[in-house]
Amino acid sequence: MRPLLFSLAALAACVLAPQATAQQLTYQPTNPAFGGSPLNYSWLLQSAQLQNEHQETGADRFSRDPLADFESSLQRQILSQLSRELISDRFGDLDLTQPGTFSLGDFQVEVVPGLDGVSVRIFNLLSGEETTVSVPSGF
Repeated sequence: MRPLLFSLAALAACVLAPQATAQQLTYQPTNPAFGGSPLNYSWLLQSAQLQNEHQETGADRFSRDPLADFESSLQRQILSQLSRELISDRFGDLDLTQPGTFSLGDFQVEVVPGLDGVSVRIFNLLSGEETTVSVPSGF
């Protein structure tokens, strides 16, 4: 008796059930640059300007001090010349086409030439960190 009642209840639920409906979901972007409504432009711009914490003044944008530029350029040139002289004094004519290993304080520098260029491996003896710089050969 119970199976018959259960079957009748299931049949009644199927017959009397309301029809299910659904609608298609579509995505509409907000930003007008990506296809959104052009009316959103002013709202998006105002929102971005309110979040911007950096305030530029007109004088800061394009003014550069020529004297400071000259000073930094002079410092770069002097340091570059000093580094060239130090390398020349320490290693003489450094030939990067020949393999070699150099010890510089806490660092060990290994130069390995290859078919596609020169690989320079810098190894920190204290921390164990290793950096490899690949210099491609000119074509």
